[in-house]
Amino acid sequence: MSIPQRYYVLLAGFFSQLLCLGVARFAYTPLLPLMQQQSVLDDASGGYLAAVNYLGYMAGALLAASLSNLQLKDSLYRLGLMLAVLSTLGMALTENVWLWSLWRFIAGLSSAGSMLIASGLIMHWLLSHKQRAELGIHFAGLGFGIALSALLVELMLTLQLDWRAQWQYFALFGLLLAIPAWRWLPRPAAVALSTHNSAADTPPAKRFIRLMLASYFCAGYGYVISATFIVTIVERMPGLTGSGNSSFIILGLAAAPAVMLWDLIARKTGYLKAIMLALLAQSVAILLPLWFSSLTAVLLSAALFGATFVGVVSLVLTMAGRLYPSKPAKLMGKMTLAYGSAQVLAPALTGYLAETSGHYAIGLYLAAGFVALGALLIAMLILTDNTAAQLDAVK
Repeated sequence: MSIPQRYYVLLAGFFSQLLCLGVARFAYTPLLPLMQQQSVLDDASGGYLAAVNYLGYMAGALLAASLSNLQLKDSLYRLGLMLAVLSTLGMALTENVWLWSLWRFIAGLSSAGSMLIASGLIMHWLLSHKQRAELGIHFAGLGFGIALSALLVELMLTLQLDWRAQWQYFALFGLLLAIPAWRWLPRPAAVALSTHNSAADTPPAKRFIRLMLASYFCAGYGYVISATFIVTIVERMPGLTGSGNSSFIILGLAAAPAVMLWDLIARKTGYLKAIMLALLAQSVAILLPLWFSSLTAVLLSAALFGATFVGVVSLVLTMAGRLYPSKPAKLMGKMTLAYGSAQVLAPALTGYLAETSGHYAIGLYLAAGFVALGALLIAMLILTDNTAAQLDAVK
């Protein structure tokens, strides 16, 4: 197959990320302060809606991990594109928190389709056409989607559009994004890939799995707090009103190339040490706005957070693939459940704490503490587990 065809396939994934993550999922974060000002949404209900969104993602991720039929996965991928547009439009059509919950849950389902189902379909196409199995262009859509959603909200604020109109324009934009995401990903062939030459699985010890699951839960807790509330947190800091969307833009732009950066680091240090370094840096990123209230510190925090959270996810999923090359979903499903569970718990708890205390400081300290604990658990594996040492030895 020609090289241009490869890029069309990868760009289909890129546009699906822009739609399902950038619009359907992450437009909520820069729009949250505006919705709190102009609608019935408060801190507690804002956190609740974020938790429901991640519950939808977790449900979709577990469904994706349990499927093996490529044609069914392809159908669900395309359904996810339609649901992303529909759930975005639905947010503009009501002010009922329960209906908003339904739309956020559906948006979470669609984001799982882009993150997991599209990744598998694209990987299958690349391998079956003897192309290099790299998904950097596909996952770059996550970071660009985050930045794009914040840029569009900032633009629409200058036009004095209210929250309803902004969701409507996001739905229209999402419909445009769905066209290349739909058309450029070929339907999968009925013949499955041969596993004759596939590498043997090397299942780790149960203790390794338990500690990795606990660490990834901690990473999920830290990720979701900043990803959901960063714009609102910055907007409420003294002297930083109007800077919230700028921080989200920086976060997204830093996340876009981060997968490739952490792959390079992992080649030098090993996967587990790279994960530990990313978690430590992420905990610092969460704490920076608490220690320094300047715009420089906030933007540095956003950049560092963006560069680390996506690195943690990509490194962990790559590690799962190395342990189970013939059936990577076996460990990925468990890891997704741990990560997703934290993403359901953390926003609701943080929103409640912010509502009762009047600020997000407690929630941020909790998030940083969880991430630091996740790094400590990885350090324990590096020092005490043979599987970890063998994995890190592969450069």
